[in-house]
Amino acid sequence: MAKNIAQDEWAKTGAGPSAYVFDAYGTLFDVHAAVRRHAEAIGQDAQAFSDLWRVKQLEYTWVTSLMGQYRDFSLLTEDALDFCLARFPAVDRGLRTDLLEAYSKLDCFAEVPDVLSRLRASGAKIAILSNGTTAMLEEAVAAAGIGHLVDDIFSVDALRIYKTAPAAYALVTSTYRIATPDIAFQSSNRWDIAGAKAFGFNCHWINRSGAPDEYIDLPPDMVFSSLAGLVEA
Repeated sequence: MAKNIAQDEWAKTGAGPSAYVFDAYGTLFDVHAAVRRHAEAIGQDAQAFSDLWRVKQLEYTWVTSLMGQYRDFSLLTEDALDFCLARFPAVDRGLRTDLLEAYSKLDCFAEVPDVLSRLRASGAKIAILSNGTTAMLEEAVAAAGIGHLVDDIFSVDALRIYKTAPAAYALVTSTYRIATPDIAFQSSNRWDIAGAKAFGFNCHWINRSGAPDEYIDLPPDMVFSSLAGLVEA
């Protein structure tokens, strides 16, 4: 497996994480912020619209990967939005451009700047590992004003395959040359935690919604209701 290649020669400090790696969408950035900004114009179906947009966006990543094909995350985000506009015909299609613009500049969760600052002060590397394209992620980071707190951005776009493919997580280990147990991986997506755990990372599930657990055979190392748990533990 990719995670075992040459890792015997990599640093194993045993003194806490050498790197904190964060999923982006849903973990650092609020994926529902785009629709929330236009909720009044969308109307009573705004929350259902936002939920479906996210579900379809993720579904398309898994389906294309399993087919051995690839469309980048920005295109899949557009595809998912188009499906939602067809599913909710009462929503003005003229909002499409505004919604995509809002998605490119999502709000980060309130605790994010403080948490990243405190973790970075520990000397650990701070990175993002995401399905998003590099351009999407750089724009989101800049809009949130957290660029000075992030050392590296890893995008699966370089591989043309989505998480939970092991190669996606190996982007981090192959760059940092840090053994998987010394990498703390944070995601609000339970499926992502399962993939990262299978790869060998030390995993923190950010269960913001209080969702029931799943993938029981691949449990997170810790569960927090927000990223603040990383610095409060």
